[in-house]
Amino acid sequence: MTSGVAGSFPTARGPTPAHPVPLGFVFRSRAKDEKAQSASAPVTDSSQPRDPQAPKGRPTPKRSVAQSQRRSVANTPLTRKDAAKRQREERRTAMARQREALAKGDERYLPARDKGPVRRFARDFVDSRFNIAEYFLPMAVVILVLSMVRVASLQNVALLLWLVVIVLIVLDSIVTGFRLKKRLAERFPDERRRGAVAYALMRSLQMRRLRLPKPQVKRGERP
Repeated sequence: MTSGVAGSFPTARGPTPAHPVPLGFVFRSRAKDEKAQSASAPVTDSSQPRDPQAPKGRPTPKRSVAQSQRRSVANTPLTRKDAAKRQREERRTAMARQREALAKGDERYLPARDKGPVRRFARDFVDSRFNIAEYFLPMAVVILVLSMVRVASLQNVALLLWLVVIVLIVLDSIVTGFRLKKRLAERFPDERRRGAVAYALMRSLQMRRLRLPKPQVKRGERP
């Protein structure tokens, strides 16, 4: 046991550490350590294929991951304004397709009242023949002009023409409906034919160049 000298500090007991910890290790900056670690991080392989839509430095995601991401984007709830905008765009696209189909006769995008082989045959049957009813509009204009002239004889002629035109249209429509109904029964015995005759008669009232869908057969051509 060693006695200390008066006025001096007592000496520490036990062995002295062989490698004392330097003060610089305790108080060094953490930022330098982080920089050193980032510098020593392994570099990713640049030869790995990358998705053209993926950010630079990221590998191409797997197909299942990409599909799940697209599905999540598609299922993202839209606001009321975005939903209304999408509906307007869809309606505009559908109307454009219908107009093109009516002009070209494309069955895929026609309205429901014009679809089907029965309606197509009814249109072709009407378009292949002359119909008195299709000249109703120009004859009505002529009769109206004659009736406005303040001459008793011309007004009587206009009234007589009205009666003649109406009778001819009714007779022609009866004959057309009877023939069309017979042809439809022969051509489509198992198809639903309800409303096809009325559909054809309404079409016969329109001028040929104004009919929609556009006529696909010539006059006199057998449908």
